[in-house]
Amino acid sequence: MATRGSRSEKVKRIFQQFDVNRDGGLNREEMSALVVAVNPRVKFSEEQINAILDEVFRTYSEFIDGEKGLTYEGLLRTYDDGAGDVDRDFEALGLELKVEDNAGTSIAVEEASSSSIADERVMEPHKKQRTAAWAASPNHGIVFDDTWKLVDDLEILIKRLKSKQTKDGKVKNDNFDVYSEGWSRELGPSTEITDKRVNWEETGHDYAVFVKELGVLRSRADGARSREEAFDGHMAIGRVLYDQHLFKEALVSFKRACELQPADVRPHFRAGNCLYVLGRHSESKEEFLLALEAAEAGGSQWAYLLPQIHVNLGIALEGEGMVISACEHYREAAILCPTHFRALKLLGSALFGVGEYKAAVKALEEAIYMKSDYADAHCDLASALHGMGDDDNAIKEFQRAIDLKPGHVDALYNLGGLYMDMGRYQRASEMYTRVLSVWPNHWRAQLNKAVALLGAGETEEAKKALKEALKMTNRVELHDAVAHLKQLQKKKLKGNGGGNGEEAFIIVEPSKFKTVGEKTTLRADLSTALDIRSFQRITRLNRCDVDQIKKEINETDVPMSYSGGVPEKSIRKASLEEILRRLLKFLKPETFIGAVKAINQKVLSILDESESGRLDLGMFFAVLAPVCGGSAEKRKRIAYEALLWRPVNEGSNQIRKTDAQRYIKLLRAIYIPSQGASEMLEIHGEMDASLVSLAEFTAMFDDPDWGFGVMSTLLKLELGDRNRHGNHVCATCRYPIIGSRFKEIKSHFSLCSQCYSEGKVPPTNRLEEYRFKEYANESEAMKDKCMWFGIHSKGSSTPATS
Repeated sequence: MATRGSRSEKVKRIFQQFDVNRDGGLNREEMSALVVAVNPRVKFSEEQINAILDEVFRTYSEFIDGEKGLTYEGLLRTYDDGAGDVDRDFEALGLELKVEDNAGTSIAVEEASSSSIADERVMEPHKKQRTAAWAASPNHGIVFDDTWKLVDDLEILIKRLKSKQTKDGKVKNDNFDVYSEGWSRELGPSTEITDKRVNWEETGHDYAVFVKELGVLRSRADGARSREEAFDGHMAIGRVLYDQHLFKEALVSFKRACELQPADVRPHFRAGNCLYVLGRHSESKEEFLLALEAAEAGGSQWAYLLPQIHVNLGIALEGEGMVISACEHYREAAILCPTHFRALKLLGSALFGVGEYKAAVKALEEAIYMKSDYADAHCDLASALHGMGDDDNAIKEFQRAIDLKPGHVDALYNLGGLYMDMGRYQRASEMYTRVLSVWPNHWRAQLNKAVALLGAGETEEAKKALKEALKMTNRVELHDAVAHLKQLQKKKLKGNGGGNGEEAFIIVEPSKFKTVGEKTTLRADLSTALDIRSFQRITRLNRCDVDQIKKEINETDVPMSYSGGVPEKSIRKASLEEILRRLLKFLKPETFIGAVKAINQKVLSILDESESGRLDLGMFFAVLAPVCGGSAEKRKRIAYEALLWRPVNEGSNQIRKTDAQRYIKLLRAIYIPSQGASEMLEIHGEMDASLVSLAEFTAMFDDPDWGFGVMSTLLKLELGDRNRHGNHVCATCRYPIIGSRFKEIKSHFSLCSQCYSEGKVPPTNRLEEYRFKEYANESEAMKDKCMWFGIHSKGSSTPATS
C-alpha cells in the first residue's frame, strides 16, 4: 500500500511560506493570505474571510499562541481534520518538496499515474487543484494511489458531462467554479447543499453514457487488490459525485462501500447525507442510526465525528416530523462539542417547534453568543420571545435578523404577524410587501397584506391585494375573506369600530344570555367545546379512531418504573412521540409537528408537572381518548380500559375510585383550564380504597358540573361545525356563518358560534336580555319558519320560538 508524500513536511513548507514575521504563528492577516492563495478561483468577500477565520480560530483555540496566532501544530491539525487538502494547496502555491533518495540525489516527489483517459489528463497539469479538501485527510481521505487514478478519470467524465449539458442548456444553477469545501466544511450539514444545488438533466443520452462509463469505474474499484482498496475507491467516487451534486450516483457508491465495510462509520454517514438531500428522510435516519451505532462501538476513533452524526440524525428526524426526538440528538451534539453553535441553534429551533419557549430562548441565546451574526438564530429567538409574550425584544431580534440578511423571508413574515397582533397594520403591510419582493408567489403573505391594509383602513388597496392572492391560490379561506370584506364595506366598519366612530360590537355579561329550546347550547359550554374543537383541528386527533389507542395498549410493552415508590408504566417524551406518530400516521411531517406542539403544551405540560421528562402512559391514553374519533360510549370505555391497564389497577376488572377522580380532574385541568386547575388541589391526600365499575365511571364522566359533560357539545360540533347557512353572516364579525347559527328571537340578528360564545353582539341591538335559538343547519331554520307561519295563519300571536 502506497500513501501520499510527506504530509507534515508539506504543511511545514506552507506554514513557513505564510509566517511572514517569523514569530512561529499565523495571525489573522497571515491566515487570510493563506486562505485566498490556496483558493485562487474563489473570490471571497471580507465577510466570508472573517467567518472562515472565526471558525478556524474558535475550533482550534488550543493551538492559538496569543497574538502570534495559529501554530504549525494547529495548521497540521486542520489538515488532519479535513479542513483543507495539503496536496492541492501545496501545488496551488507552486511549492516543491525536496527529499534525498538513496544515492543522495535531490529529487521532486511526483505522483505516477496512468489511465485510459490519459490524453485528457495530460491537459490538466494542476489537476489536484480541482480535488476537494477531503481527499488527503487521514480520517476521510484517499489512501491508495490507484484510487487517485479513479478520481482523476471520474473528474474527466464529470467535466465531459458538464460541458455537453451546459452547451445544451440542461444544467441549472451552475456554480462549479465557486463551489468549494472551504475551511471546516468537511463535516458540513447536507442541508446547506440546497442553497446552491446544481440540477442535472438525468433523462438524456449524455447522462446515460455518463452512467455507463461510471459503471466501468466502479468495476475497476471492485477489481482492486484488496477489500480495503475497493472500499477506498468507492468512497472516493461517492465523495466526488456528492461534491458535484450527483446525489443518486453518489448514494450507489456509498451503499457499495457499506457492503464492503459495514462497521465503518463513514459510508453510512455519507449515505445518510445523500438520502436526506434526495428527500428520503426515513432511509436517511436509518443510515445515521447505523453510523451512530458504529461510531459508539468504535471508541475514540470516531469521537470527532459523533457530534455531526447526532446533528444530521436530528435533521433527518425533523424531516419525518419527530422534533422531540431530534431535540435529544441536538442536545447530545452540544454536550459532546460545547462550541457547536449550529447544534445549539437547531436545538433551540426544535424546542420552539414543540412550544418549549423558555428552553428555546436559552439554547438560541447560547448559539448567538458563539456566533453573533447568525441570522437564523436571531429569527428563531424572536419567535420564541414572542411566544413568551416579550414582544419588544422579539421585534429587536427580528430586526437584527433582517439587518444581517435583508431578504430573510421568515423574519420578515413573522415580524409582519407580530405587528398585526399589536395592531400596527401599516408596518405589518410593509413587512408583507418585502416578503413578496423576495417570494412573489407567497399567497399567505399576500392574504395577510390584504388583512393588514384593511386594518389600516385602506379598503381599496386591500381589495387589490385580495385579488392578487386569489390569482395565486383558490383556497376557501380566501373566498371567505372576500365575502368578509364586502360585508364590512356594507356596514362601513373600519378596524374595531364603525365608520362614524361607533363600536363594532359590545360584550354582554353571561347572565343576560338566555336560551330558547332544549337543543340550544349554553354559552359557557360552547366556549369550552370550541376550545377543545380547536385543539382537535390542530392535532387531527378526531381523525384517529379511539380503537387505535386500544391497539397501542395491547401491543406496547412498557417497562415498570417506581417514581416516588408508586409503580408506573412511564415513558420518555421522545418514545411517546413515536407512539403519537403511529396514531397520527396519516399526517404529513409538518402537520404532525404542529400536532405534537399542541399536545405538548396542552396535555404533556399538565401530566409532566414535575418536568421530569417522563409520563404515565396509561393516564396519557385515557386523557387522549375523549378527543379521538368514535362514539361517546366507545371513547369512555377506552379511557376506562387505559386506566385499568395502569399497574396500580393491574389484576382487577375495576379501577380505584381515587384513580377515577384524579383522571376526571386531570381531564378538566387540561381541557377546561378555567375550572379544572383549582380542582387539582382538592385530590391530594384522598385515600378512598373503593373500586369503580365502568357504569359508575361513566356516570362520573358525564356529570355536567364535576365531570366532562361538555363532551355532548363537542360531539355536536364535530358533526356540524362545517355546515354553512346560505347568505347568513354574523351580525358582529360579518363573516359567513359556519357551524351552528344562533338567532336572537326578538331583534332577529344572527351570531356565529365564536361571537355567541364570547358574548359579542352588535351595538345597534342593545337589550336588557338576549334570547337565542340555535340552528344546526338551514333546514332546521326553514322548518321552524314554516311552523311559525302555520301557527300565525291560524290566528296565534305567539311564535313557536318564544
